Amino acid sequence: MGNRRSRIARIMAVALVAGVAATAGLAWRVQQDGAQAVAAQQVAVTRMQAEINQLRSSASDQADWSQLASQVEPSVFTISTDSGLGSGWVVRSGANGSDLVTNYHVVADALAGGAQTVDVIQADRTLSGTVVYIDRTDDLVVVHVQERLVPLKPAARRPRVGATVMVVGSPLGLGGTVSIGLVSGFRSIGGSDYLQFSAPISPGNSGGPVVDSQGQVIGIAKGKFVGDGVEALGFAIPVSVACAQLRVCEET
Repeated sequence: MGNRRSRIARIMAVALVAGVAATAGLAWRVQQDGAQAVAAQQVAVTRMQAEINQLRSSASDQADWSQLASQVEPSVFTISTDSGLGSGWVVRSGANGSDLVTNYHVVADALAGGAQTVDVIQADRTLSGTVVYIDRTDDLVVVHVQERLVPLKPAARRPRVGATVMVVGSPLGLGGTVSIGLVSGFRSIGGSDYLQFSAPISPGNSGGPVVDSQGQVIGIAKGKFVGDGVEALGFAIPVSVACAQLRVCEET
């Protein structure tokens, strides 16, 4: 009888251990399945976010450029001197007036001749502008006017290669001219960084803004390569250079 009770006790102990082991195994499987489910959800969320970003990017490239032009043009002016002309755009505005950015080479001859003022023209409106900052290295100047104008917003990020862009300016003095192209690449020429674009430009576009599909400035048109068989090779100074060197960009 004692032996029988002993065998029963041993059987019950073995069963108890097996039950505990089975419970632990089940718990481990549940935990493992839960971790796998969370990981799968994270992968799905990441994939969905990438698809959303792609859709947003695609939508931005399908901007209403006619509407954007009407929004940007009021902030773009012709910069005129006795020696020539170019374009400029309003980068900052406040109670004390407004600052416009243009290329140094647009006003270089006038400055060399002793002039410090330029005409800031838009349609039938002519304002008196004063050159208040010069950056010969980066080919940039700041022109100040007393009037309070509407500034453009600099883009916070560098555009993608292939993104659609618009150039606004005064080619040959024809103010309010727009042209559309693509960001073709990013180049380092002569130790300076440039944004390459395919939108057509002509003399007089220098200093004008290159804007993205949000109407934000990504660059300042500087010039283009010319020659037999050469087409659509325009270059702009990245707006980040102007913001860093001139310290006149509106807070974004």
